Parts: sequence; structure tokens; C-alpha cells
Amino acid sequence: MSQKDKLAFGPRCPIRTTLELVGGKWKLLILHTLRGGSYRLSELNKLIPDISEKMLIQELKVLADHDLVVRKNHGEVPPRVDYRLTEKGSLALPLVASMKEFADAYTAMHHAAQG
Repeated sequence: MSQKDKLAFGPRCPIRTTLELVGGKWKLLILHTLRGGSYRLSELNKLIPDISEKMLIQELKVLADHDLVVRKNHGEVPPRVDYRLTEKGSLALPLVASMKEFADAYTAMHHAAQG
């Protein structure tokens, strides 16, 4: 392994930065779901049924604070708010694709080892 390939796991480590921005159980799933356009909270809650509404709101706020998601309040009564990916948020989508590839390969190897 060359010096260039080694990672320094200090505060400026790119892996640490990525985990701080999109790590955890829900953030990448939310970003992946938002790839399809703009969604209201109730729609997101239906598309990601395992997440509680409280957790969804909390994670959307964190994603918005990091400029990965935009929260748009339409100023209507009753309130209408929707969420969509920002350009920065769409940078995370290849992570989801890579994770799916890893899971598919792992599952295939695991089943082959058992069979």
C-alpha cells in the first residue's frame, strides 16, 4: 500500500466526514428515497415505513442543516412542507449504489458458502 493510499483517521479524515454527514441507520435511506423528487413528510413516512415520524423529522433536520436536503414551506394553510435533495445531497447516491453492490455480493458469497 502506497503512502497515498493510506488514510489518516484524524478529524479531517474523509471517511469520518462522510459518516458524520450521512452515517447512521436512516440518512442514506432518506437521501435514496428523495432521489425521486420532492416529497411531503407523510409520503416519506409511507416510503420508509420502519422509521418513526419523530426520527424522520429529526434526520431531515440534520440533513437540511448540512445542506443535503432542502425543506420548502409553501406558506399555505393547512401547512404544506416538502423535502428534496440538494446538489450536495445527490453526491451521496453513489454510496447507496455501492452499498447495494456490497450487500448483493456478500449475500451471494454467503449463500454459496452455505450451499
